[in-house]
Amino acid sequence: MHDREELYIGGSWVKPNGNGSIGVINPATEESIGSVPVGDASDVDAAVAAAREAFPDWSQSAVGERVDLLNQLSAVIKERGEEISQLITAEVGTPIGYSRMVMVGMPRVVSRSYAKILDGFTWEEEVRNSLIVKEAIGVVAMITPWNFPLHQIVGKVAPALAAGCTMVLKPSTEAPLNAFVLTDMIHEIGLPDGVFNLVSGRGREIGEAMSSHPGVDMVSFTGSTGAGVRVAELAAPSVKRVTLELGGKSANILLDDADIQRAAGSAIHACFSNSGQECSALSRLLVPESKRGEVIEVITSKIGQYSVGDPLDETNRCGPLVSKRQQESVTAYISKGIDEGATLVAGGEGMPDGLEQGFYVKPTVFADVTPGMTVFREEIFGPVLSITTYSTEEEAIQLANDSEYGLSGGVWSGDEKRAMRVARQMRTGQVSINGGSFNVTAPFGGYKRSGLGRELGAHGLEEYLETKSIQR
Repeated sequence: MHDREELYIGGSWVKPNGNGSIGVINPATEESIGSVPVGDASDVDAAVAAAREAFPDWSQSAVGERVDLLNQLSAVIKERGEEISQLITAEVGTPIGYSRMVMVGMPRVVSRSYAKILDGFTWEEEVRNSLIVKEAIGVVAMITPWNFPLHQIVGKVAPALAAGCTMVLKPSTEAPLNAFVLTDMIHEIGLPDGVFNLVSGRGREIGEAMSSHPGVDMVSFTGSTGAGVRVAELAAPSVKRVTLELGGKSANILLDDADIQRAAGSAIHACFSNSGQECSALSRLLVPESKRGEVIEVITSKIGQYSVGDPLDETNRCGPLVSKRQQESVTAYISKGIDEGATLVAGGEGMPDGLEQGFYVKPTVFADVTPGMTVFREEIFGPVLSITTYSTEEEAIQLANDSEYGLSGGVWSGDEKRAMRVARQMRTGQVSINGGSFNVTAPFGGYKRSGLGRELGAHGLEEYLETKSIQR
């Protein structure tokens, strides 16, 4: 059991003022694996005060010191990689191989990437008679989700450290244990007291107290669009900076000259990775009418390889969903797709064959999905792929953009110039061409209701900086 009873404030583990604990359930076994304490608004006050006290010295720290600490953080994540991978698999249900490669591998690389970015970052420039200076924004409140728990934390902590900010973190209630291990590591590498603080608890209390706190200069939130809107509302009266990484319903366009075998096979992983619990999942597959049968044939032949079951079994590609509530939500969407007349190609309602416990759903594919259907419009956050046909390239682009979201996207074509032309017309924060791989140094974020601001790379660092002009 991983029971934690203290919060991390001002460089020390301290007893919370809040009462009770939050239990953490393994979604594969439905058994308790640990708990974390419930903080309250007074704990937030103490953490913000510690961060404000630490800010003047940390914001003026030598860049070389920050580089060294970021490299140390990357090294200790690597050193404890297997332990953290096993823990995240137990918290989230992510297949263990994916946990090792992505859940732990990405945070390690992101930490190191900010050390490299700092080496060549331009903090000052002259514009006529002005000196333009970049400075740390101040105290940052960080509210993170459960689906990529450590990566989403490090994706905020690393650029904040690089910028010279101090911070208060509230991890998710579903997968908070890895945040406590990260805090142990941060303490171990000797980050100055008060630079990083951890307060666990319920979003309605801790998240809202952080978002509205007058001592917080910036809120960085990742989660649902509805919760992001609430964060922005609470932050507005104090006019603090807000960055939001929210939902998605991203389109994957297969053009008529694409390699259908490769593109359709890749489309399964692009939607079902991490059991579909990705805001950037390519959950809407747009295919030419003339290629509908071929695409469905490829997907039908390959989806059987997407095995579902125990996430510690390295042969399984899909684990459980994170919680009973998430399982019920995704199952309801599958039922809705059937009721609204979409053609069920694979999967469907009920537990996968051979599984009697755990929060599993069947990886599901619908064809003949029209823009008016719920499975076309709403973010499902599970392994459900919708296939929609189009007749012209212009219609494909229109369908791709027919969404309140704009986080990710994909284009497949035998002509890269054509694919680039289509990608440029997609109203979304990132697009992969022919399966182009994710780049942790490129900016990540969305258009429309998918959010505000960017994470990762130099663009992510800029979010944590203020700009000052000094005239002379």
